[in-house]
Amino acid sequence: MLFKKYAEMNGITVSELVRQSVLQRIEDEYDLKAFEKAMADYLKNPVTYSLDEVEKELGLQ
Repeated sequence: MLFKKYAEMNGITVSELVRQSVLQRIEDEYDLKAFEKAMADYLKNPVTYSLDEVEKELGLQ
């Protein structure tokens, strides 16, 4: 079984392999949704700020 061999090569159980794979998939989908929302917001209002501007606004300079 491919899954079992892969898990053995990485020193983990098949259960751990599946758990890690599912978590990675969830994180990837979450990141994609966050990107899509951020891009839609940006396209509605394409305002950007430099690092200097942000630091000044936050009182870090």
